[in-house]
Amino acid sequence: MIWLVRHTEAEDGSPDPERKLTVQGEKDARTIAAALGRLGLATDGCVSSPKVRARDTALPICEQLGHELIEDDRLAGGPFDPHEVAAAVGEDAILVGHEPDLSMAVHTMTGAQVRLPKGAVVGVDRGELKVLLRLKELRALIEPD
Repeated sequence: MIWLVRHTEAEDGSPDPERKLTVQGEKDARTIAAALGRLGLATDGCVSSPKVRARDTALPICEQLGHELIEDDRLAGGPFDPHEVAAAVGEDAILVGHEPDLSMAVHTMTGAQVRLPKGAVVGVDRGELKVLLRLKELRALIEPD
């Protein structure tokens, strides 16, 4: 399964590649990591856009799942082939990047039309959209009622 994660909330400003996560964005990245850990994901690796906001979203996820972070320029902006990027780590990979590229990747893999809000997680398995979780659902996985 390929998991696609959109980076969390980032500061405004420029240059674009150096935009950092806001305090809320940092918290949300930890929420994603904890929720994916709670789901018991078995993944082969974690690949991120080299842009600061994506990398900083990916780091806690990679740590939670026991992977080294690999940066890949193909996730920095523009269309990409998720299977080619995932091949760097294995069949079951987490790819952290940006919109609209992630939505286009979901469409290419599944035919589904999605728009991923910041912090959203999508799981695609053999051409089928299996999971779409927004931060609200991810929080519900780890926070008590």
